[in-house]
Amino acid sequence: MVWSASPAMPDSNFDEMAESRKKIADGAPLWAVLLHELLTRPTGFPGRTRFVALMMIDGALILSTMLLVVLAIPGPISAAFHGRPSLIALFCLTALFTISLTGLYWRSWRFLSFGDCIAISTAVGVGMAAGWSACLIISSKIRGAPFDALGFALLHSALLLVAMISARTLRRGLREMARSRLMLTGDRHDILLLGELEWIRSLLELLRADPANRFDVVGALTFDGRETRLQVAGVPVLGSPEKLPEIVEALTVRGRKPESLVIRGNPAMPRRAFSHLVTLADKCDLTVARADDLHKNEEGEPRIQIKHFELADLLGRPEVSLDRNSVDRLIRSRRILVTGAGGTIGGELVRQIASFKPAEIVLLDHSEFNLYTIEMQARDLFPDVICRPELCSIRERSALDDVFSRHQPEIVFHAAALKHVPLVEGNPCAGAHTNVLGTRNVADAVCAHGALAMIQVSTDKAVNPVGIMGATKRLGELYCQALDLIGQCDPDSPRFMTVRFGNVLGSSGSLVPLLQQQMAAGKPLTVTHPDIERYFMTVGEAVQLILQSSARAMEAMIDRGTIFVLDMGEPIKIVDIARRMIRLAGLRPDIDVPIEFVGLRPGEKLYEELFDATEEQTRSTIPGVIEAMPCPVPLEKLVAAFSELSHLIAACDEDGVRDLMKELLRAPAQSTWVKTLREMTREIDVIGKAANE
Repeated sequence: MVWSASPAMPDSNFDEMAESRKKIADGAPLWAVLLHELLTRPTGFPGRTRFVALMMIDGALILSTMLLVVLAIPGPISAAFHGRPSLIALFCLTALFTISLTGLYWRSWRFLSFGDCIAISTAVGVGMAAGWSACLIISSKIRGAPFDALGFALLHSALLLVAMISARTLRRGLREMARSRLMLTGDRHDILLLGELEWIRSLLELLRADPANRFDVVGALTFDGRETRLQVAGVPVLGSPEKLPEIVEALTVRGRKPESLVIRGNPAMPRRAFSHLVTLADKCDLTVARADDLHKNEEGEPRIQIKHFELADLLGRPEVSLDRNSVDRLIRSRRILVTGAGGTIGGELVRQIASFKPAEIVLLDHSEFNLYTIEMQARDLFPDVICRPELCSIRERSALDDVFSRHQPEIVFHAAALKHVPLVEGNPCAGAHTNVLGTRNVADAVCAHGALAMIQVSTDKAVNPVGIMGATKRLGELYCQALDLIGQCDPDSPRFMTVRFGNVLGSSGSLVPLLQQQMAAGKPLTVTHPDIERYFMTVGEAVQLILQSSARAMEAMIDRGTIFVLDMGEPIKIVDIARRMIRLAGLRPDIDVPIEFVGLRPGEKLYEELFDATEEQTRSTIPGVIEAMPCPVPLEKLVAAFSELSHLIAACDEDGVRDLMKELLRAPAQSTWVKTLREMTREIDVIGKAANE
């Protein structure tokens, strides 16, 4: 209990409270507004006034129950109190003073729990013991009938305990009634809760305590459904999530169809279970949301806030976990260079790499703003890590060579690329310049300056490409694979590893941000085709795949030329992603937000693939990763073709660029270069062993 007056609240806070109450009370009965104001103040009464008021109420209860027992039970104890108001006053004051010393009036009685009942029982027991002890000392009549006094005291204590709990319960009941009358005037939202019984009860208590609450809980679900037909805080337990369609149908018949299914936000459900739950909710026309952990509002009131899920929770599979030990051995105390450091993948690479304490990170990007942004983030999050920003384009061979010469990186992560399918399709020379010749420039610099490894970021669009963007990424893969394979004869040669993955959720210019912008602007969501589907992953998973596969490949000496692909589960239809986004925003597909099909874009496939027919899949030792051995193009052929490609790009010959890339992509199907190379390597190993013997 705080006896000093509270500091004055700023006028702005008073204005906000008044505005909030105006919204709550709009159209409500005056008596409900006044009762709600009286019973929902932070302390009920200010300072000492509250303390005195509570003591007066309990004092009246002690006196009234004492008189009731005296009148109802004649005998020596009743006779001891007849005509002696001073003895009754002594008893009441002693009991009340003792109860106050137990700390009972330092509790908030707006919420009455089992623990509060125990506290009242303890306080009443101590207070009654003190009161009767005082009476025993003063009155000889009471001392003369000890057994009568004991029965009298027990009955009085029981009546007083019931009276005190009833008074506090009545206060809470009046408050609930006033709140319900206020809330009836506003929009209400029927919801279902899913979780453990303890969490459901806590959430119900907090929702009912929130004056701004607009949610009516019409039922509860538990994961196993064993508590069906029970009630939690007056709300029926209806079953398990598997019975959601039947439960919603039954509630609809009774006119209480829920709008949302609310589950606990932390800890989150496993992704497979959550994906199945969303599918069931979608069939029942329900949105899915989470209730965040307990927090307090500006007035110090406890509150649960209901929020919608992030789309990344809908992948339907567990996230990839990172083997930090192997990555730490790859990164720690080494000089790292990241191309495209200002992009979505490059930026996440920088942040995760910096956590392993490299000797320095060279941030290379051609965009001044993006480079500035990632440098500031890295310096702010990791002040002990040396960051070297380099404003440079991978197209500029001499400038790139100068960066390598000055910093001598040991590990290079190549994430710079042009990735937007329609833009690259319309600008084939620019796409080939960056994705093909730029990749060649980075790889050649790695060889020239003695780096240990280069990890190239690729995409599933490079598999059986139908567009320019996929073709350029495939040629970049082929060049790095050829360099990696040619190094089989020299154990000290750099490693060139290719990491391939699908669509990254939330990356700049990708599907999810576009749909979010359209939804925020109140526009229809545009999808190219009702059957188009893609593999999805989070940006964190993409970067973990890059780090983990490269670290394990370096340590385990995985065969050169190997391609690493994340096991992303089953592909997801784009239209399903759009529908889930709408539902997770609390809206209904095709009713609140329409979906329009606009047709496939140039260079876009209906389905994506992870491997082509010439690639041989192998069992991987890396969890969540699939490996494949390619059928590459001979390095000398690629060198000659890239030289010709450079001339075509300089001449802006778009048709020539397209034709040359198509010709190169037909080559791997007939290539026997890698087989010949491995046979030569085995012969060299045999000759070496014979010489040693």
